Amino acid sequence: MNEAVTTGFDTFDLVAMGLKIALIVVMLLQVVPIMVWVERRGSALLQNRLGPNRIGPFGLLQSLVDAIKMMFKEDRVTGHVNPFYFRLAPLVSLIPAFMTFAAIPFASHITLGDKTVEFQIADLNVGLLYILSITSLSVYGVIMGSWASNNKYAIFGGLRSAAQMISYELSMGLSIIGLVMIVGSLKLGDIAAAQGAALFHIGPLAIPKWGIFLQPIGFLIFITCTYAETNRLPFDLPEGESEIVAGYHLEYYSMMFGAFMMAEYINMTVASALTATLYFGGWQLFPGLDLVLASAANHGLQGLAFEWTRVALEAACFTLKTAFFMWLFVWVRWTIPRFRYDQLMNLGWKVLLPLSLANIFVTGYLIYLKVL
Repeated sequence: MNEAVTTGFDTFDLVAMGLKIALIVVMLLQVVPIMVWVERRGSALLQNRLGPNRIGPFGLLQSLVDAIKMMFKEDRVTGHVNPFYFRLAPLVSLIPAFMTFAAIPFASHITLGDKTVEFQIADLNVGLLYILSITSLSVYGVIMGSWASNNKYAIFGGLRSAAQMISYELSMGLSIIGLVMIVGSLKLGDIAAAQGAALFHIGPLAIPKWGIFLQPIGFLIFITCTYAETNRLPFDLPEGESEIVAGYHLEYYSMMFGAFMMAEYINMTVASALTATLYFGGWQLFPGLDLVLASAANHGLQGLAFEWTRVALEAACFTLKTAFFMWLFVWVRWTIPRFRYDQLMNLGWKVLLPLSLANIFVTGYLIYLKVL
């Protein structure tokens, strides 16, 4: 009897885990063609031109056509590269990009009988440390690809990427410390749940205790560092078309280049989801939606129907917050020009690092005064 119960519990957990992994992987794979289309249409909007508009309604099928073309391109390795590491490098960048989303909760839990399902692949006690450590691995793919390309411009891009990663990863990690001090946990689920409390009330609406209201300086430092970590404008010095042609992926083409591009967009998604989780309540409902949900409960929505409706609303709010920051990546790219390399380094070491340290001390002092 005990063996049957144990087997049933294990089977339920495995099925739930498999479904969550499949959902996340499918969603991340869909993000790439969607964001390529958004990038093109967004840049066209900001530059007063049309963008892709011929293939499919509003050019929606253009990304699909480009993906098919990329998959069927000839995949040959030129003679001057190191073939093993040249082929391995895109995978080293792509795999950590998928792994990082595992610790991010996209909704709260739901109880099914005696089972509790967390809408998170891995509910880790050190979820934040896990994400920071895994994201740091992606730079090895860039360095490996640039070295294996045996091209001076690619090497320049790899060196720039390594220096940029070290410079901004330190400030990004320190910018989160203030929020961790307030919440008292490294679990992303705890951080998202803590932001459900009310900061103050305006009539019937409660202004939530989101991280951006508690740590505005930390938020600005963190989101700036995410642009540098994902090599996006104005921090795309590792590619720098006007200086080093295409940087670390100069020698790449077909699906090997596609893997680098997928890694960049998935890293953007993870960065956007992490920003939403840390500073915008994560899966917490937008102000006012809790009143709508309570009204639905008063009109007969009860039991599992109510629970699944709540989870669906939480997942929708999390998706909308993430989508906003994804659009912000596009907006910033086509608005702010690329920094010079000395400006990039000065911003990281002389501005963001001292500011993040000062933010920790101020946060600690406010906690001592019981203000936070």
